[in-house]
Amino acid sequence: MAKSDPELHQDIMNRFIALANEIKDEGMDIKLISSAMMSASSVYETFCLVGNDGGLTESGVDKVTEKYKKHLARYQEIRKMEDEQRKGGA
Repeated sequence: MAKSDPELHQDIMNRFIALANEIKDEGMDIKLISSAMMSASSVYETFCLVGNDGGLTESGVDKVTEKYKKHLARYQEIRKMEDEQRKGGA
């Protein structure tokens, strides 16, 4: 059975995190790794939206920024629920 988009999303995300952890284990600073991942994501998001030519308009940057904000907020809600579950199960 083929995986759904959310399942594929999770798999790909986990691969990026595994790579980041490998780099961390090589002795790199986690803040530098995080910054590099954000830069790579910004470069790739720009490519997805406009290809190799040109860049985002100000409204395009705003749309991408909002997208990042939604991802971050969603993850924080997940973390909050997981923390509540741990506390409730302890």
